[in-house]
Amino acid sequence: MKNRLRELRKKHAISQAEMGKALEVSRQTINAIENGKYDPSLPLAFKIAKYFKLTIEDIFIFD
Repeated sequence: MKNRLRELRKKHAISQAEMGKALEVSRQTINAIENGKYDPSLPLAFKIAKYFKLTIEDIFIFD
């Protein structure tokens, strides 16, 4: 699954560590999602979408 997480995070000038702390996950989890090595759980995907005030579909692209 592709995503726009890195793009959105950089646009808002948020570090992986800051985002991880806000979402209650590790920086490594954010890195793995950004690099397509880990697909987040549905609850985490909802948290990410809420964090950016977007829908899940605006962030994650199922191919």
